[in-house]
Amino acid sequence: MVGCYSTAAAVYRRQHFLIRCLGGQGRNFYNSNYHYRIIRMKPAISGGHSLEADAGSIVRSITPTLDTSRHKGQAGKIAVIGGCREYTGAPYFAAISALKLGADLSHVICTKDAAPIIKSYSPELIVHPILEESYSVRDEDKASVSEKVIKEVDKWMERFDCLVIGPGLGRDQFLLDCVSNIMKHARQLNIPMVVDGDGLFLVTNCTDLVRDYPLAVLTPNVNEYKRLVQKVLDCDVNHQDGVKQQLLSLAKGLGGVTILQKGQIDFISDGEKVSAVSAYGSPRRCGGQGDILSGSVAVFLSWARQCTAKEELSMTPTSLGCIAASALLRYAAFLAFHDKKRSTLTTDIIEYLGRSLEEICPAVNP
Repeated sequence: MVGCYSTAAAVYRRQHFLIRCLGGQGRNFYNSNYHYRIIRMKPAISGGHSLEADAGSIVRSITPTLDTSRHKGQAGKIAVIGGCREYTGAPYFAAISALKLGADLSHVICTKDAAPIIKSYSPELIVHPILEESYSVRDEDKASVSEKVIKEVDKWMERFDCLVIGPGLGRDQFLLDCVSNIMKHARQLNIPMVVDGDGLFLVTNCTDLVRDYPLAVLTPNVNEYKRLVQKVLDCDVNHQDGVKQQLLSLAKGLGGVTILQKGQIDFISDGEKVSAVSAYGSPRRCGGQGDILSGSVAVFLSWARQCTAKEELSMTPTSLGCIAASALLRYAAFLAFHDKKRSTLTTDIIEYLGRSLEEICPAVNP
Protein backbone atom coordinates (compact mmCIF):
# COMPACT_ATOMS: atom_id res chain seq x y z
CA MET A 1 0.00 0.00 0.00
CA VAL A 2 2.88 2.36 0.77
CA GLY A 3 4.26 1.74 -2.71
CA CYS A 4 0.96 2.80 -4.27
CA TYR A 5 0.90 6.05 -2.31
CA SER A 6 4.53 6.84 -3.20
CA THR A 7 3.85 6.28 -6.89
CA ALA A 8 0.80 8.52 -6.81
CA ALA A 9 2.75 11.18 -4.95
CA ALA A 10 5.49 11.09 -7.58
CA VAL A 11 2.91 11.64 -10.32
CA TYR A 12 1.03 14.43 -8.58
CA ARG A 13 4.27 16.23 -7.65
CA ARG A 14 4.60 17.04 -11.29
CA GLN A 15 1.26 18.70 -11.73
CA HIS A 16 2.73 22.17 -11.27
CA PHE A 17 3.83 22.06 -14.90
CA LEU A 18 0.50 22.71 -16.59
CA ILE A 19 -0.35 25.63 -14.32
CA ARG A 20 2.93 27.26 -15.25
CA CYS A 21 2.29 26.52 -18.93
CA LEU A 22 -1.17 28.08 -18.72
CA GLY A 23 0.24 31.28 -17.34
CA GLY A 24 0.91 30.51 -13.69
CA GLN A 25 -2.40 31.86 -12.45
CA GLY A 26 -2.57 29.42 -9.56
CA ARG A 27 -6.02 28.33 -10.65
CA ASN A 28 -7.50 24.87 -10.83
CA PHE A 29 -8.17 23.47 -14.24
CA TYR A 30 -10.95 20.98 -14.79
CA ASN A 31 -11.63 18.98 -17.90
CA SER A 32 -14.86 17.04 -17.89
CA ASN A 33 -13.55 14.58 -20.45
CA TYR A 34 -10.87 13.39 -18.06
CA HIS A 35 -12.78 14.05 -14.82
CA TYR A 36 -9.57 15.42 -13.47
CA ARG A 37 -8.48 18.45 -11.47
CA ILE A 38 -4.99 19.83 -11.91
CA ILE A 39 -3.57 21.69 -8.92
CA ARG A 40 -0.41 23.66 -8.25
CA MET A 41 2.39 21.46 -6.90
CA LYS A 42 6.06 21.92 -6.15
CA PRO A 43 8.76 20.96 -8.69
CA ALA A 44 10.16 17.47 -8.41
CA ILE A 45 13.65 18.95 -8.12
CA SER A 46 14.29 20.67 -4.83
CA GLY A 47 17.22 22.53 -3.34
CA GLY A 48 18.81 25.97 -3.32
CA HIS A 49 19.22 26.12 -7.10
CA SER A 50 16.92 24.16 -9.39
CA LEU A 51 17.86 22.96 -12.84
CA GLU A 52 14.20 22.82 -13.79
CA ALA A 53 13.60 24.46 -17.16
CA ASP A 54 10.64 26.76 -17.79
CA ALA A 55 9.37 24.31 -20.37
CA GLY A 56 5.99 25.99 -20.90
CA SER A 57 7.57 29.27 -21.91
CA ILE A 58 10.00 27.48 -24.19
CA VAL A 59 7.21 25.58 -25.95
CA ARG A 60 5.27 28.80 -26.51
CA SER A 61 8.33 30.72 -27.70
CA ILE A 62 9.36 28.28 -30.44
CA THR A 63 6.01 26.87 -31.64
CA PRO A 64 5.09 28.67 -34.88
CA THR A 65 1.78 30.43 -35.21
CA LEU A 66 -0.81 29.10 -37.63
CA ASP A 67 -2.20 31.41 -40.30
CA THR A 68 -3.43 31.18 -43.87
CA SER A 69 -0.26 32.72 -45.33
CA ARG A 70 1.85 29.68 -44.54
CA HIS A 71 2.53 26.99 -47.12
CA LYS A 72 3.21 23.26 -46.95
CA GLY A 73 6.59 22.47 -45.48
CA GLN A 74 7.13 25.61 -43.43
CA ALA A 75 6.16 23.83 -40.20
CA GLY A 76 8.79 21.17 -40.69
CA LYS A 77 9.90 18.32 -42.94
CA ILE A 78 11.20 15.42 -40.88
CA ALA A 79 12.83 12.17 -42.01
CA VAL A 80 13.19 9.05 -39.89
CA ILE A 81 15.97 6.70 -40.95
CA GLY A 82 15.18 3.29 -39.52
CA GLY A 83 13.01 0.24 -39.91
CA CYS A 84 14.07 -3.27 -40.90
CA ARG A 85 12.55 -6.76 -41.11
CA GLU A 86 12.20 -7.15 -37.35
CA TYR A 87 11.30 -3.60 -36.34
CA THR A 88 8.63 -1.54 -38.06
CA GLY A 89 6.79 0.04 -35.13
CA ALA A 90 9.59 2.31 -33.91
CA PRO A 91 10.07 4.33 -37.12
CA TYR A 92 6.31 4.65 -37.45
CA PHE A 93 5.97 5.99 -33.89
CA ALA A 94 8.70 8.58 -34.47
CA ALA A 95 7.37 9.68 -37.85
CA ILE A 96 3.67 9.85 -36.94
CA SER A 97 4.50 11.71 -33.71
CA ALA A 98 6.19 14.41 -35.78
CA LEU A 99 2.99 14.83 -37.79
CA LYS A 100 0.73 14.78 -34.74
CA LEU A 101 2.87 17.48 -33.18
CA GLY A 102 2.49 19.74 -36.19
CA ALA A 103 5.17 18.97 -38.79
CA ASP A 104 3.86 19.26 -42.34
CA LEU A 105 5.68 16.30 -43.86
CA SER A 106 7.15 13.16 -42.36
CA HIS A 107 9.29 10.67 -44.26
CA VAL A 108 10.56 7.20 -43.36
CA ILE A 109 13.68 5.85 -45.06
CA CYS A 110 13.74 2.11 -44.38
CA THR A 111 14.55 -1.29 -45.83
CA LYS A 112 12.49 -2.77 -48.65
CA ASP A 113 11.04 -5.43 -46.34
CA ALA A 114 9.87 -2.85 -43.80
CA ALA A 115 8.35 -0.39 -46.27
CA PRO A 116 5.04 -2.13 -47.10
CA ILE A 117 4.33 -2.70 -43.42
CA ILE A 118 5.04 0.90 -42.44
CA LYS A 119 2.98 2.14 -45.39
CA SER A 120 0.05 0.07 -44.13
CA TYR A 121 0.13 1.82 -40.75
CA SER A 122 -0.70 5.23 -42.18
CA PRO A 123 -1.15 6.89 -45.59
CA GLU A 124 0.15 10.12 -44.07
CA LEU A 125 3.78 8.99 -44.12
CA ILE A 126 6.07 9.21 -47.14
CA VAL A 127 7.92 5.89 -47.11
CA HIS A 128 11.12 5.28 -49.06
CA PRO A 129 12.18 1.60 -49.45
CA ILE A 130 15.82 2.47 -50.00
CA LEU A 131 17.95 0.71 -47.37
CA GLU A 132 19.30 -2.83 -47.70
CA GLU A 133 20.38 -5.52 -45.24
CA SER A 134 23.26 -7.98 -45.61
CA TYR A 135 21.07 -10.99 -46.32
CA SER A 136 19.79 -9.42 -49.54
CA VAL A 137 23.17 -8.26 -50.89
CA ARG A 138 26.03 -10.39 -52.19
CA ASP A 139 29.46 -9.54 -50.81
CA GLU A 140 30.78 -8.57 -54.23
CA ASP A 141 27.85 -6.15 -54.69
CA LYS A 142 28.01 -4.35 -51.36
CA ALA A 143 30.14 -1.43 -52.55
CA SER A 144 27.88 -0.67 -55.51
CA VAL A 145 24.68 -1.13 -53.48
CA SER A 146 25.98 1.19 -50.76
CA GLU A 147 26.75 3.85 -53.36
CA LYS A 148 23.27 3.44 -54.83
CA VAL A 149 21.66 3.88 -51.39
CA ILE A 150 23.54 7.14 -50.80
CA LYS A 151 22.52 8.47 -54.21
CA GLU A 152 18.87 7.68 -53.55
CA VAL A 153 18.91 9.36 -50.14
CA ASP A 154 20.79 12.32 -51.57
CA LYS A 155 17.85 13.08 -53.86
CA TRP A 156 15.82 13.99 -50.79
CA MET A 157 18.38 15.11 -48.22
CA GLU A 158 18.31 18.85 -48.79
CA ARG A 159 14.53 18.91 -48.35
CA PHE A 160 14.71 17.71 -44.76
CA ASP A 161 14.81 20.05 -41.77
CA CYS A 162 15.93 17.30 -39.40
CA LEU A 163 16.81 13.60 -39.44
CA VAL A 164 15.89 11.04 -36.79
CA ILE A 165 18.50 8.29 -36.91
CA GLY A 166 17.95 4.85 -35.41
CA PRO A 167 14.36 3.88 -34.54
CA GLY A 168 13.96 0.23 -35.55
CA LEU A 169 17.24 0.31 -37.46
CA GLY A 170 18.54 -3.02 -36.18
CA ARG A 171 22.21 -3.98 -36.04
CA ASP A 172 22.90 -5.46 -39.43
CA GLN A 173 26.44 -4.36 -40.22
CA PHE A 174 25.88 -3.49 -43.86
CA LEU A 175 22.81 -1.46 -42.97
CA LEU A 176 24.74 0.37 -40.22
CA ASP A 177 27.56 1.14 -42.66
CA CYS A 178 25.07 2.69 -45.09
CA VAL A 179 23.52 4.81 -42.34
CA SER A 180 27.01 5.93 -41.24
CA ASN A 181 27.57 7.32 -44.73
CA ILE A 182 24.17 9.04 -44.64
CA MET A 183 25.11 10.71 -41.35
CA LYS A 184 28.42 11.93 -42.78
CA HIS A 185 26.59 13.42 -45.75
CA ALA A 186 24.02 15.09 -43.47
CA ARG A 187 26.85 16.76 -41.57
CA GLN A 188 28.23 18.20 -44.79
CA LEU A 189 24.81 19.75 -45.45
CA ASN A 190 24.40 21.01 -41.84
CA ILE A 191 21.21 19.04 -41.31
CA PRO A 192 20.35 18.43 -37.62
CA MET A 193 20.26 14.82 -36.44
CA VAL A 194 18.44 13.25 -33.51
CA VAL A 195 20.04 9.90 -32.70
CA ASP A 196 18.08 7.27 -30.78
CA GLY A 197 17.72 3.49 -30.43
CA ASP A 198 20.10 1.50 -32.63
CA GLY A 199 21.52 4.78 -33.88
CA LEU A 200 23.05 5.20 -30.42
CA PHE A 201 24.62 1.74 -30.75
CA LEU A 202 26.17 2.94 -34.00
CA VAL A 203 27.38 6.24 -32.50
CA THR A 204 28.79 4.61 -29.36
CA ASN A 205 30.95 2.37 -31.56
CA CYS A 206 31.97 5.30 -33.77
CA THR A 207 31.72 8.57 -31.88
CA ASP A 208 33.31 10.52 -34.75
CA LEU A 209 29.95 10.35 -36.51
CA VAL A 210 28.64 13.07 -34.17
CA ARG A 211 31.74 14.44 -32.44
CA ASP A 212 32.12 18.22 -32.81
CA TYR A 213 28.75 18.50 -34.54
CA PRO A 214 26.59 20.99 -32.58
CA LEU A 215 23.46 20.05 -34.57
CA ALA A 216 23.49 16.48 -33.23
CA VAL A 217 21.20 15.36 -30.39
CA LEU A 218 21.58 12.04 -28.56
CA THR A 219 18.64 10.69 -26.54
CA PRO A 220 20.00 7.76 -24.49
CA ASN A 221 18.07 5.74 -21.93
CA VAL A 222 19.81 4.49 -18.80
CA ASN A 223 21.70 1.64 -20.46
CA GLU A 224 22.60 3.61 -23.58
CA TYR A 225 23.85 6.47 -21.40
CA LYS A 226 25.97 4.05 -19.38
CA ARG A 227 27.65 2.76 -22.53
CA LEU A 228 28.29 6.32 -23.80
CA VAL A 229 29.89 7.34 -20.50
CA GLN A 230 32.13 4.27 -20.50
CA LYS A 231 33.12 4.88 -24.12
CA VAL A 232 33.75 8.62 -23.99
CA LEU A 233 34.76 9.25 -20.37
CA ASP A 234 36.18 5.79 -19.60
CA CYS A 235 34.37 5.56 -16.25
CA ASP A 236 31.11 4.37 -14.72
CA VAL A 237 27.96 6.46 -14.31
CA ASN A 238 27.88 8.49 -11.11
CA HIS A 239 24.43 7.91 -9.64
CA GLN A 240 25.00 10.01 -6.55
CA ASP A 241 26.02 13.65 -6.77
CA GLY A 242 27.73 13.81 -10.14
CA VAL A 243 24.79 13.78 -12.55
CA LYS A 244 25.21 17.38 -13.65
CA GLN A 245 28.98 17.37 -13.91
CA GLN A 246 29.20 14.01 -15.64
CA LEU A 247 26.58 14.96 -18.22
CA LEU A 248 28.45 18.21 -18.88
CA SER A 249 31.69 16.28 -19.28
CA LEU A 250 30.08 13.81 -21.66
CA ALA A 251 28.62 16.54 -23.87
CA LYS A 252 31.95 18.40 -23.86
CA GLY A 253 33.82 15.16 -24.55
CA LEU A 254 31.75 14.79 -27.72
CA GLY A 255 32.51 18.36 -28.74
CA GLY A 256 29.26 20.11 -27.86
CA VAL A 257 26.75 17.48 -28.90
CA THR A 258 23.44 17.94 -27.06
CA ILE A 259 22.45 15.00 -24.86
CA LEU A 260 18.98 14.30 -23.52
CA GLN A 261 19.46 11.78 -20.72
CA LYS A 262 16.09 10.07 -20.29
CA GLY A 263 14.90 8.91 -16.89
CA GLN A 264 12.63 9.71 -13.98
CA ILE A 265 13.97 13.21 -14.52
CA ASP A 266 15.16 14.15 -18.00
CA PHE A 267 18.48 16.02 -18.03
CA ILE A 268 19.63 18.02 -21.05
CA SER A 269 23.09 19.43 -21.73
CA ASP A 270 24.97 20.87 -24.69
CA GLY A 271 28.24 20.99 -22.79
CA GLU A 272 27.66 24.53 -21.51
CA LYS A 273 24.80 24.10 -19.06
CA VAL A 274 22.41 21.46 -17.72
CA SER A 275 18.64 21.76 -17.67
CA ALA A 276 16.05 19.36 -16.32
CA VAL A 277 12.43 18.46 -16.97
CA SER A 278 10.73 16.56 -14.18
CA ALA A 279 7.08 17.58 -14.44
CA TYR A 280 4.40 14.95 -15.01
CA GLY A 281 5.29 11.69 -16.75
CA SER A 282 3.75 8.27 -16.30
CA PRO A 283 4.57 5.14 -14.29
CA ARG A 284 3.58 3.06 -17.32
CA ARG A 285 6.75 2.23 -19.21
CA CYS A 286 5.41 0.74 -22.44
CA GLY A 287 7.92 0.46 -25.25
CA GLY A 288 7.96 3.15 -27.92
CA GLN A 289 7.89 6.31 -25.81
CA GLY A 290 11.48 7.03 -26.77
CA ASP A 291 10.42 6.99 -30.41
CA ILE A 292 7.75 9.59 -29.69
CA LEU A 293 10.42 11.68 -27.99
CA SER A 294 12.89 11.49 -30.87
CA GLY A 295 10.25 12.51 -33.42
CA SER A 296 9.11 15.36 -31.17
CA VAL A 297 12.67 16.61 -30.58
CA ALA A 298 13.16 16.76 -34.36
CA VAL A 299 10.09 18.95 -34.80
CA PHE A 300 10.80 21.33 -31.92
CA LEU A 301 14.46 21.57 -32.94
CA SER A 302 13.38 22.56 -36.45
CA TRP A 303 11.02 25.17 -35.06
CA ALA A 304 13.71 26.53 -32.73
CA ARG A 305 16.12 26.90 -35.65
CA GLN A 306 13.51 28.97 -37.48
CA CYS A 307 13.30 31.26 -34.47
CA THR A 308 17.04 31.95 -34.44
CA ALA A 309 16.65 33.96 -37.63
CA LYS A 310 14.06 36.19 -35.98
CA GLU A 311 15.24 36.66 -32.41
CA GLU A 312 17.98 36.01 -29.91
CA LEU A 313 17.37 32.80 -27.99
CA SER A 314 18.78 32.17 -24.55
CA MET A 315 19.71 28.58 -25.40
CA THR A 316 20.80 26.59 -28.43
CA PRO A 317 18.05 25.26 -30.74
CA THR A 318 19.05 21.71 -29.83
CA SER A 319 18.59 22.33 -26.10
CA LEU A 320 15.30 24.15 -26.66
CA GLY A 321 14.04 21.30 -28.81
CA CYS A 322 14.94 18.72 -26.18
CA ILE A 323 13.29 20.60 -23.32
CA ALA A 324 10.09 21.26 -25.26
CA ALA A 325 9.80 17.67 -26.49
CA SER A 326 10.51 16.19 -23.07
CA ALA A 327 7.86 18.32 -21.39
CA LEU A 328 5.23 17.64 -24.03
CA LEU A 329 5.78 13.88 -24.02
CA ARG A 330 5.61 13.78 -20.22
CA TYR A 331 2.31 15.61 -20.20
CA ALA A 332 0.83 13.48 -23.00
CA ALA A 333 1.92 10.31 -21.18
CA PHE A 334 0.40 11.64 -17.97
CA LEU A 335 -2.96 12.28 -19.64
CA ALA A 336 -2.93 8.93 -21.42
CA PHE A 337 -2.16 7.09 -18.18
CA HIS A 338 -4.95 8.88 -16.38
CA ASP A 339 -7.33 7.58 -19.03
CA LYS A 340 -5.93 4.08 -19.69
CA LYS A 341 -3.96 3.17 -16.54
CA ARG A 342 -2.15 -0.18 -16.96
CA SER A 343 -3.42 -0.66 -20.50
CA THR A 344 -1.72 2.53 -21.75
CA LEU A 345 0.08 1.97 -25.05
CA THR A 346 2.36 4.16 -27.09
CA THR A 347 -0.44 4.77 -29.58
CA ASP A 348 -2.58 6.16 -26.73
CA ILE A 349 0.16 8.65 -25.82
CA ILE A 350 0.53 9.74 -29.43
CA GLU A 351 -3.17 10.61 -29.53
CA TYR A 352 -2.64 13.05 -26.64
CA LEU A 353 0.25 14.93 -28.24
CA GLY A 354 -1.98 17.41 -30.06
CA ARG A 355 -4.14 18.09 -27.02
CA SER A 356 -1.08 18.57 -24.83
CA LEU A 357 0.42 21.13 -27.19
CA GLU A 358 -2.93 22.88 -27.57
CA GLU A 359 -3.29 23.33 -23.81
CA ILE A 360 0.21 24.77 -23.56
CA CYS A 361 0.21 26.78 -26.78
CA PRO A 362 -3.24 27.24 -28.39
CA ALA A 363 -3.24 27.20 -32.18
CA VAL A 364 -5.73 30.06 -32.29
CA ASN A 365 -5.76 32.79 -29.69
CA PRO A 366 -9.19 33.28 -28.09
